[in-house]
Amino acid sequence: MSKKSFNSGAGPSTRQLRVGELIRRTLSDVLNQGDVHDPDLNRMSITVGEVRCSPDLRVATVYVLPLGGEGREAAMEALARNRGELRHQLDRKLDLKRSPELRFALDETFDRMDETRRLLESAEVARDTARSGDAPGDAEE
Repeated sequence: MSKKSFNSGAGPSTRQLRVGELIRRTLSDVLNQGDVHDPDLNRMSITVGEVRCSPDLRVATVYVLPLGGEGREAAMEALARNRGELRHQLDRKLDLKRSPELRFALDETFDRMDETRRLLESAEVARDTARSGDAPGDAEE
């Protein structure tokens, strides 16, 4: 069995995860230290939540969120404007064969967590979980 068929459909490889984390840390440092020559971007505090790399490591999707979640559009525009410089910074700081193309996307993890928390605190869910100690898998059918 080839390595490719063994890993197909099983999620990202260890290499993709490792490179994604290296890129995430490096971009976080670059953005926090103001290494980019764009005063608009340097004024923003942007969190890099996750980086997902394509299987060939040529494309890195960077999930970002401005601090407090405000100014999302301005942050995305500033990142897109400085995509080349950010890629150059990665190339300088990381020892990768090829610096990946950067694609930026809003990190919606916190929004999903808030929505999940809201659902769990709803009266309907509280009523369902308060029923006579029923646990998942305990119901007899």
